[in-house]
Amino acid sequence: MLSILQFIVDIVAGMLGGVLLLRFWTNAIRVRLPDQLRQFVHTITDWLVMPLRRVVPGTKGYDWASLIAAFLVVLLASTVLLLRGATGEMMLLYALHRFLTWILYGFMALLIIEAIFSWVNPNAPLAPFVHALNQPLLRPIRRVVKPIGGIDLSVLVALVLIQILLFVLSQVFGGL
Repeated sequence: MLSILQFIVDIVAGMLGGVLLLRFWTNAIRVRLPDQLRQFVHTITDWLVMPLRRVVPGTKGYDWASLIAAFLVVLLASTVLLLRGATGEMMLLYALHRFLTWILYGFMALLIIEAIFSWVNPNAPLAPFVHALNQPLLRPIRRVVKPIGGIDLSVLVALVLIQILLFVLSQVFGGL
């Protein structure tokens, strides 16, 4: 029964955390969310972000309240581990590992969405938005990896690099 509870908590926390991270990322790179998506993101996250902004204001264009809120969601979702006898320190390390993993998987999802848009419909209404979200990741790679025969391999290289980072994370946190 505890596994089912953890599964449900992980689903809800993953979705809320993903939306909070999207809110942070769009503010950090100064990309405006499309109107419908912006309304969705703010409706889902304002209840948590707005009170945190009173304590942790944004500085230099970074919405720290959204990032901290995402970490708090991970931490709260990780408290299910306490029911299994984990220590507070172990829970905090686990939450940090999950948080970093969520960030990397979020970037992977954005890269895959961009690749799908480029193959299926490069003129889709959300394609420029997704492209703008990926630019900070792909720009440095594109300086090194030039298109080969007109094919841009930077998304593939970025995905491989993220996989390597995920491997390193799992090694650093030692199978929490």
